[in-house]
Amino acid sequence: MFNQSSINVPLLKERAFNLRWASVPEDVIPLTAADPDFPCAPEIADAISNYAKDRYFSYGHPEGQKEFKESMSAYFNNKRSIPCTPGLLFPVDSAAFGIWLTCKAFLKSGEEALIFDPVDFLFRYSIESVNAIAIPFAIPPGTNDIDFTHFESLVNKNTRMICLCNPLNPTGKVFTQNELLQISTIAIKHNLIILSDEIWSDIIFTPHVYTSIASINEETRQRTITITGFSKSYGLAGLRIGAVMASNQAHFALLMAASLHNSTIHGANILSQVAASAALNHCTYWLDGFVQHLQKARDLCVTELNSIPGFSCIAPEGCYVAFANINGTNKSSSEIHELLLSKARVAVVPGLKQWFGDGAEGYIRLSFATSEEILKTALLKIKNVTI
Repeated sequence: MFNQSSINVPLLKERAFNLRWASVPEDVIPLTAADPDFPCAPEIADAISNYAKDRYFSYGHPEGQKEFKESMSAYFNNKRSIPCTPGLLFPVDSAAFGIWLTCKAFLKSGEEALIFDPVDFLFRYSIESVNAIAIPFAIPPGTNDIDFTHFESLVNKNTRMICLCNPLNPTGKVFTQNELLQISTIAIKHNLIILSDEIWSDIIFTPHVYTSIASINEETRQRTITITGFSKSYGLAGLRIGAVMASNQAHFALLMAASLHNSTIHGANILSQVAASAALNHCTYWLDGFVQHLQKARDLCVTELNSIPGFSCIAPEGCYVAFANINGTNKSSSEIHELLLSKARVAVVPGLKQWFGDGAEGYIRLSFATSEEILKTALLKIKNVTI
């Protein structure tokens, strides 16, 4: 399922946008946006076709289709050990929108939310779009001991939320249960909401183990909003489908109001909910195979990057991106990005503030969710460039 023969590059060059195959010149290999090159599991396409053949595409329930809610609830209960009922979760048109609407629901103008640095730009964007303030806390790649005393010192009378990205994009850090407990303790002490973005939670490399912060204890669960999606695990980015889960009716009501689903201005696509339900109910075998492939691709990517003069890369514990330190080249992230694009014809994501925050300078991010053949070719092209 995950070799070169399964990848349709000509079709990717027509359909895969967002810095990927359809967005770059013909001869460029994009190791950019975290979106797999592989086609989704066949059961997902079959489920969409079976629903579509009846030719009814009526309005769905604003809180989500019954099958989706039940499948999602079972996932949180069985895979994440979070007590969950279908009535306290609903689909959204992406995990990104879930992050935004959680900020909209719980943050007022001038209030503050703690984010990590580096981290995906969507956190800062979502916070600032509701006129709140994002306060960064540095967790550099490979950080073993987090300074939770410093982390707590960032909390003040205006702080309302901790934004947790676990695993952490772009570094691939998987937070330990003890680290999550310390984050939870601070949130409880200061009466903070925890926004837990878990879109990467299925992509974990051995021997690391994933823990959802809402599973730690009941007091933590009651203040946590858990967000996930299907783009990373099942390759459904274009279907734009995710889920938001609360743990009490008051939080659920705030989230629904923020979503505008009841007004029909926003809402999750019916076919996308059908696809997500099929993924959860029938495609675990595909996900398991994907993660096994990714572990091998990660090892290949990290080994090759570390053999390049001036490069240094710590193996990610989760996520299928490698965050390579390029400070040894004496060039900036932008300069390395431009050099690799122009000379190696390989596109990567530069570690710029606009993508990941101030802590990303001196790094580049590469996605390895492709075939071994494409990855080897891209890495060889990079190695052959005189940095």
